[in-house]
Amino acid sequence: MKEDHKVEIKPKPWGREIWFAFTDKYAGKILEIKKGHRYSLQYHEKKQETQYLYSGKVKFIYGTDQNDLHEKILEPGDKVDVHPHTIHRVEALEDSQIFEVSTPELEDVVKLHDDYGRSGKGNNEEEDQKLHSKHQ
Repeated sequence: MKEDHKVEIKPKPWGREIWFAFTDKYAGKILEIKKGHRYSLQYHEKKQETQYLYSGKVKFIYGTDQNDLHEKILEPGDKVDVHPHTIHRVEALEDSQIFEVSTPELEDVVKLHDDYGRSGKGNNEEEDQKLHSKHQ
């Protein structure tokens, strides 16, 4: 049996992620997004995910064309499936918690626009930590 993966807390400028599951087949995390904040406008090349709004209220922005995006208000109990190459972003209208389950490509993110100046592919934990401290 493979050694269990420990829970990891990943500070983000918009709140934090709690990574509670990570295997070669799936991943699970909780996104805690502070009211008035939003994560990057982004897409994934391979990663597929389902986001379930556990608490709070968010605006989910999505589409396949950056110039023609749609918006949907999510309430607790709502969920969305995000397929590869779907452009998406969540903006917290209230402090919110989202449960996310996905395929395991957690570094597969392409940031198109970011309120905190982050850009490009992948994640930069050092930069996220600095920005988290600045926006608390």
